Amino acid sequence: MTRYPKAGKGGEWTVKELQAIPAHWKGDTISDGGGLSGEVRVGASGAVSIRFKYAFRWAGKVAWYQCGTYPDIRVADIRAERDKARQKVADGINPCDEKKAVKIQAQAAIEATIVEAERKATENLTIADLFADWIKDGVARQDGNAGLRRSFEKDVLPVIGKRRIHELKEKDLLDILRTVRARGLNRTVVVLNNDIGQMLRWAEKRKPWRGLMLDGNPADLIDVEQLLDPDYQEERDRVLSADEIRELRNIFVGLEQNYAGLPSGKKYTGIRPVNRKVQCAIWICLSTLCRIGELLKAEWRHVNLDTGEWFVPAENTKGKRNKRQEHHVFLSPFALRQFKELYGLTGDATYLFPATHNDGHVCLKTVSKLVGDRQCRFKNRAKPLAGRHHDDSLVLAAGARGAWTPHDLRRTGATMMQELGIPLEIIDRCQNHLLGGSKVRRHYLHHEYSQEKAQAWGLLGERIEAILMADNVVPMRKTKTL
Repeated sequence: MTRYPKAGKGGEWTVKELQAIPAHWKGDTISDGGGLSGEVRVGASGAVSIRFKYAFRWAGKVAWYQCGTYPDIRVADIRAERDKARQKVADGINPCDEKKAVKIQAQAAIEATIVEAERKATENLTIADLFADWIKDGVARQDGNAGLRRSFEKDVLPVIGKRRIHELKEKDLLDILRTVRARGLNRTVVVLNNDIGQMLRWAEKRKPWRGLMLDGNPADLIDVEQLLDPDYQEERDRVLSADEIRELRNIFVGLEQNYAGLPSGKKYTGIRPVNRKVQCAIWICLSTLCRIGELLKAEWRHVNLDTGEWFVPAENTKGKRNKRQEHHVFLSPFALRQFKELYGLTGDATYLFPATHNDGHVCLKTVSKLVGDRQCRFKNRAKPLAGRHHDDSLVLAAGARGAWTPHDLRRTGATMMQELGIPLEIIDRCQNHLLGGSKVRRHYLHHEYSQEKAQAWGLLGERIEAILMADNVVPMRKTKTL
C-alpha cells in the first residue's frame, strides 16, 4: 500500500508525521513527492525505520537510487541526496553507476594502500625475520634446531639480524666468518657457512624472500677455503695408537690417585680426576664404535646387562628421518664391565647419563666439552671459560699428534677391527652405517649378521684389554676372516 502525507499526493512528510508512523504499516510505501518514496520497516525491537529511494528513468526503464534510511539520516539530508541524484540524471549521468564507481575507486584505493603497506613491510624484512621463518618451516634438524639457534644467536643475528634482506652483502658474511675464524674455530666456520648458505638458498625459492634477493645470493660468492688454516682438514682422521690408549687409561688412574693424595683443604689446588661416568663413556665409545650422542641419549630400559645387549632405537641414531635405522650392539666382556660400572652410578635413573637439573639426558656435547677443556693448548681461548676445566691433563703423546675427541674413538675402534682382519662390511654394520647396494638387495636381503657382529665386538674388546694390560705396544695379530 502506498501512503501519502496529510498534505496529500505530491506533498512531503513532516518529521512529526514520520515519527508517528505505526509498526503495522510494515511493508507499506510512503510517497514523499519528487520521485522520492520510502519502504516502512520494523526492527526486532519494534522500532520503525524508512528506507528512501529515488525513482528515475534510464535507458527507457525505471531505475532506483538509494538515498538513505530515516531516522538514521535526517529527512532533509535524504531529500538533498535525491536532489543531487536528480541533477545527475539531468546531466546525463546515472547516479547509481556513479555511486558504484565511487565505491570501486574507494575499494581500489584501500587495496592499493594495503599493497603499498605490504610492499614496505616486505622491503623492511630483516635477516632475523628470515631466520625465524626458516627455522620454523625450512629446516628440521635432529636436535629440534637447537644447535642452529645457538650458533645463529651467538655469531650471526647480533651482527646482521637487523640488516634488511636486500641490503645483505658478501662482506657481511665474510666479516662473520672471519670473526669466528679469529677464535681458531675452522670447523665452526665451515658449518656456519653451510648453514647460512642453506638458509639463503631456501629463501631464494620462496616469496617474499626471493623478491628481495634480486642481486643474487651473497653466500654463493663465499669461498670458505680461503678463510681456513692451510693445514685444516675438513674430515678428521685422528686415530689413537695403542700407546695412547694405554696412556689415556694411565692418566685416568693417575689423576684419581694424585687427587686422593692431596691433604684436606688443599684439593682445590689440584686437578680434579675425570668423572667416572665420562671414563665409562670413553671406553664404551672405543669398544662399541658408537657415536657419543647415541650413548648420551641411551636409556637403561634398552640395556640388558644379563645378555650383554644394548638396543639403539632408530630415533637416537644419526641421519635423515627416513634413513635412520635401529642398532643392536652385542657387548664384549670389556664393554659390559663399563656398562655395569655405569649402572652402579646412574642405574636408578631413566638415562645412562641423566641431566642434573631435569628428567632428560645430559647435553650431547657434554663429554666432548669435558675432553676438549682438558686439552686447552689446542684451544684459542683468551681466558678459561667460567665453570669449565682449563688444563692439559688429557693431552696424549705430549700433543705431538694433536687433540683427540670422543668421535675419534669410534674411528679408532673401527680401525682396530680392520687391523684384526674383520671384513669392512661387518665393520660398517658394527658402526650402523646405512649400507648401499641396489633397492632389490636391500628389500630382500635381511640377514642381521648378529653372530658376525658379536664376534667382531668380542675381538675388539680382547684387543683393547690386551693393550691395557701390556707394558709396551702389543704387536697386532690378525684373526681369521669372519
